[in-house]
Amino acid sequence: MKTALLFAGQGSQSVGMGRDLCERHDVCRQLFARANAVLGRDLQTICFEGPEQALTKTDNAQPGIFLTSLACLEALRSLIPELQFDATAGLSLGEFTALTAAAAVSFDDGLRMVQMRGRFMQEACDSTNGGMASILNLDDAVLAEVCREADVDIANINCPGQTVISGDKDNIAKAVELAKARGAKRAIPLVVAGAYHSRLMEGARVKVADALASLPMQLPRVPVVSNVTARPAGGVAEIKELLVRQVTSPVRWSESMQWLVSQGFTRFIELGPGSVLSGLMKRINRDVEMLSVSDGATLEATAAKLRA
Repeated sequence: MKTALLFAGQGSQSVGMGRDLCERHDVCRQLFARANAVLGRDLQTICFEGPEQALTKTDNAQPGIFLTSLACLEALRSLIPELQFDATAGLSLGEFTALTAAAAVSFDDGLRMVQMRGRFMQEACDSTNGGMASILNLDDAVLAEVCREADVDIANINCPGQTVISGDKDNIAKAVELAKARGAKRAIPLVVAGAYHSRLMEGARVKVADALASLPMQLPRVPVVSNVTARPAGGVAEIKELLVRQVTSPVRWSESMQWLVSQGFTRFIELGPGSVLSGLMKRINRDVEMLSVSDGATLEATAAKLRA
């Protein structure tokens, strides 16, 4: 059985994430303390206590999700020391977590990079008037035409029938109306800070490129699926190039999961706050085994299934 680890992206954060894992597992407490020391600030309290407005800020949410996701992995390893996996993948921010889990990047370097990425993206949000919307059950060709007419971009291809668009807020409103008029089951504006994975993130893309140039990285121990290509990269230079492109490119999540299934992967473990990726997998392929670790209860349940 081939197993892939999956890591969530921004939007999965919730106040209290990681707290009960730290209460139960020394390895999680140590990782959160390490994060505070690396960043020189109290990220743990923001994760545990919020307030929600602070946790939702991109430069807190991204390192917070990264930290909590890797704490979930360490907690699972503490219960299942023989845990093995054959690939990793992560949605947007989660791709950095996936690379860290695959030992391409150290925890310290990954955490610093993710905090910088979050800050750069927040700055891009603050300097533009961006928005996003989720479009449900609209033909791909029709949606592409809607995007052209409204001058917005495809941001996330999450699963069959669910695509997220991104761009100027007024243009997003126009695209929502066009999508509804042309048969979308639903077209829902999202409550987000800006237009992620669109051309409005160009300022962040340039800064991420500069930061990634000096990020220590080695070949991952297992394949890490890129959001941009829905395939693993060929080497460190290509990994970094794709991470830069990812800032303004669509996240091809549905295709990434389909590729893994085509390669014989039958077990997927989502690690981190929330269960967004598990929900998407139900729409992508119901035949695979989908496990998750987000807190103490899901950790115990997943560990029990792996032991069985």
